[in-house]
Amino acid sequence: VSVLYCVSFLSLKQKKKTFHPKMSKKAAKQTQKEEPQGFGPNVTKDTLVYGSCHIYASRNDTFVHVTDTSGRETITKVTGGMKVKTDRDESSPYAAMLAAQDVVKRCKECGINALHIKLRATGGVRTKSPGPGAQSALRALARAGMKIGRIEDVTPVPHDSTRRKGSRRGRRL
Repeated sequence: VSVLYCVSFLSLKQKKKTFHPKMSKKAAKQTQKEEPQGFGPNVTKDTLVYGSCHIYASRNDTFVHVTDTSGRETITKVTGGMKVKTDRDESSPYAAMLAAQDVVKRCKECGINALHIKLRATGGVRTKSPGPGAQSALRALARAGMKIGRIEDVTPVPHDSTRRKGSRRGRRL
């Protein structure tokens, strides 16, 4: 069940009003107590609610994107470029750490307390190793209190693909 579906179902359930015909509207408002609307599923505090965290770390930026476990519903998405001012710092470990901390804050509001990590580099005919922000983003998620489930590398690997950039003898410096 999707997290957003649970939120909409709860909001419909809470909108049901109790109104007695002999009771005045003012008295009905006093008897009806508004419960604070919570996001996410109705589970106990010690139950693990998993989300899927896609970390894409290139040499130019770091994306930290959290979805539900199916990957269809986006819960939050923060990049390193949203956290720092200069272009050269977008992929830095510090920007990735700030992005991961923002993601954790939003996940806890939605009731997600555990994450499966999918780590991705640029891949294809370019580099298969993740950028500088990948490791610090993962550490920041763990240190901020999120439980880590599986860690999976989903970098696209070509099985004989298009020609790589550069000449036959490679890039000459």
